[in-house]
Amino acid sequence: MMDAYKPQKRTIWKGRTETFHKQAYWHQIVRFLDLSDIYLDQSVYKENTPALLGYACDEGVKRNQGRSGASSGPKAIRKLLGGLPNHNHTIIDAGNIRCIKNDMELAQSTLSDSVERLLKARLFPILLGGGHDIAYGHYSGIRNYIASINPNAQIGIINLDAHFDLRANTDGNTSGTPFYQIAQDCKTINIPFHYLCLGIQESSNPQYLFDTANKLEAEYMLSSEMNMQNIDRIRATLSKFMDKVDYIYLTIDLDGFSSAYAPGVSAPSPVGFSPEIALQTIEHIKLSKKLISADIAEMNPVYDIDNHTTRLAAKLIYALT
Repeated sequence: MMDAYKPQKRTIWKGRTETFHKQAYWHQIVRFLDLSDIYLDQSVYKENTPALLGYACDEGVKRNQGRSGASSGPKAIRKLLGGLPNHNHTIIDAGNIRCIKNDMELAQSTLSDSVERLLKARLFPILLGGGHDIAYGHYSGIRNYIASINPNAQIGIINLDAHFDLRANTDGNTSGTPFYQIAQDCKTINIPFHYLCLGIQESSNPQYLFDTANKLEAEYMLSSEMNMQNIDRIRATLSKFMDKVDYIYLTIDLDGFSSAYAPGVSAPSPVGFSPEIALQTIEHIKLSKKLISADIAEMNPVYDIDNHTTRLAAKLIYALT
């Protein structure tokens, strides 16, 4: 299993240095964890310390006929994270999950085990993608952890995305199938599927995906509704959803943003929501005290322009810490 895992080296973490301020930026304070350490579950870090974990895989994007390049997303994001200012944080880098010989399922399984280990160590995982197939492995790790401490607890998924990603996996798993796979797993083990997708674009989802969402009782809000003028309704929608569950898994697909803000994604669109509404959404979710884990998906540096998308990803991660 750990063949797909690789610890992170310090060399990628760089940034500004100041003579009299030795801990001013993230690259100066980041600490490193090796997930193959058998003593990891006995973490010495403060509870909910942010732990970064990369998912260097875009096999699901390729299978879904998207633009490849997201496997380089974690590396690109880390390069921008190093320069973020430190405000009494502790930041952990737990390395990367790699996709070996196109074996996305192995990468997802390794990701699941890794997320479960981080949660058992009382850390707050923030995953860096990578294709949105990250969601299946990520959720599986959360579910396994929750089942070990409270089998009756309800997990809610909040997805900021232009796409439902509810395609059936009849022809195989892709970056477009993760939430359908999760729904089927929930059905198999007889637990509810709680899914709220914010930012859905009608022009990016055929009618059968809306039908699938309705059949699965998924909740959603259209991209045209995701704006600051509608912030009260968005908050009310979030609160109503979060009141039904015990834990929240937040996943942010960068292709939900307008390409004016996020050109470096696998499926860009000129329409989409703004960083401001996404940041307001994150803050409201954090207020619930139910957020257990989060990820950023579909970062594709191959198509980025002047690091616009990478900087956005870094700001979102900063908001999550």
